[in-house]
Amino acid sequence: MKNVKFFLIVAALLVVSTADAQLRFGVKGGVNVAKAKFEKKYFKSGNITGFHVGPTLEGMVGQGGIGIETAVLYSQKGFNSDNGKVRNAYMEIPLHLKFKLGLPLVNPYVAVGPYIDIRIAGDKKWDVSKTTEGIIHQIKTKSFGAGLDFSAGAEVFKNLQLGITYSLGLTDNYETFNVKDIESYKGKAHTWSVNATIFF
Repeated sequence: MKNVKFFLIVAALLVVSTADAQLRFGVKGGVNVAKAKFEKKYFKSGNITGFHVGPTLEGMVGQGGIGIETAVLYSQKGFNSDNGKVRNAYMEIPLHLKFKLGLPLVNPYVAVGPYIDIRIAGDKKWDVSKTTEGIIHQIKTKSFGAGLDFSAGAEVFKNLQLGITYSLGLTDNYETFNVKDIESYKGKAHTWSVNATIFF
């Protein structure tokens, strides 16, 4: 609940600060490289690749300066394990505060802001007991996640943006169990993505 309140407060501030922004629509797509980091190292996770795609909206005050960016993305995340890949699809909704330098032809930008993930496909429970010592039966995947995005890139000829984003999970997206003490151990999502956005 605290994460949702934080997201709503940031969203309100960004909307108010960019009330006079010029809006434009586009489509964003790219490649995800995702993994999970657990509190305890009873379970080793590696990277998996996926993709993201969906409509995006940008509102900027001038060619250079400050603005907002948001999107509704179909995004694949998860991690690799000795017993196979844990992969889920999410509806990802980022809301970024964006700053452009305002240079001609190639216009660098940076962006930062919260995101939320809502699981829309993929299993909720994964059996990892066959090859992972000290783990009882399964990993649970949560239906909701949230975190912070850090992005940088450049706009080329005003209609194309190329960028890279690091998504730091702040909520526990995964949960697994240890045999000896029956305590659950949480895991957070960490994702790198390379993306391109075409504006109309």
